[in-house]
Amino acid sequence: MADKVAVLIPCYNEAVTIGKVVDDFKRVLPDADIYVYDNNSKDGTADIAREHGAIVKFEGRQGKGNVVRSMFRDVDADYYLMVDGDDTYPAEAAPALLEPLRADRADMTVGDRLSNGSYGEENDRAFHGFGNNLVRSLIKHIYHFEFSDVMTGYRGFNQVFAKTFPVESPGFEIETELSIHAVDKRWRIKEVPIVYRDRPEGSESKLNTFSDGMKVLLMIASLFKDYRPLALFNWVGFILIIVGLIIGIPVIADYAQTGLVPRLPSALLAVAFVGAGMLSIVCGLILDTTVKGRRKDYEMKVVAAYERYRIPRKDK
Repeated sequence: MADKVAVLIPCYNEAVTIGKVVDDFKRVLPDADIYVYDNNSKDGTADIAREHGAIVKFEGRQGKGNVVRSMFRDVDADYYLMVDGDDTYPAEAAPALLEPLRADRADMTVGDRLSNGSYGEENDRAFHGFGNNLVRSLIKHIYHFEFSDVMTGYRGFNQVFAKTFPVESPGFEIETELSIHAVDKRWRIKEVPIVYRDRPEGSESKLNTFSDGMKVLLMIASLFKDYRPLALFNWVGFILIIVGLIIGIPVIADYAQTGLVPRLPSALLAVAFVGAGMLSIVCGLILDTTVKGRRKDYEMKVVAAYERYRIPRKDK
């Protein structure tokens, strides 16, 4: 029995490009189901997609993350390809993204626009490259995994990954959340270099560099708290303790020389900082125990998903 592949295309006002995107994927993957999820478009995107043979569905909650949540819940397939509807990603790369999934060498594949330099040549939007590099650097230092391209919208997933992924972000932070989730839960990740092309004339990006960039950074901080609380609260705790010691050492020196505490406010402030630091470390230990329990529960959920979808592990 042939594998069932679903191409998932989240769209908001992509009338200029959606027809070509659907046609390209139907040509490259003739047996795949092409789903276009319209996110309140006002330019006829849904009608154009339907005319070109796509299965059109609607998501009323605005934001790419909300669309991805619905796509993963609604669509059943053995493998999923998620791609933006702006015609910046080549359909010709789809087999290369699917191959590691089908060979059971990856659970998520990532279309890497940066390694071959095509993104830098084609993308003329200021700060997008800087933002991507910043997010990559943060993930590398926090999670000790180096992505070549963390913000790409072209990805592949196997069924278990898609069906067990707990979507939290409502908007463009979804790519960051997918990446961090895959690293934290130790899913197998394979990056596949692709050739990126800029949007055609008349097509406009929906990404706001600064507001959406800030949301991505806040998402990283939130997931750091959720996934690595011991590290986060240890950092905060040690900083507070060091500040407390800096304030308190002169007070201790005065007491050692005179037997008096002439700077009582400084002494109280030092005690408060050290106490807060120790409390932060204790909170980190408690939350770390909770996170380990949640991680075990998630692993059992993954095992149950493999049983449910009856996916055998392939021999290497």
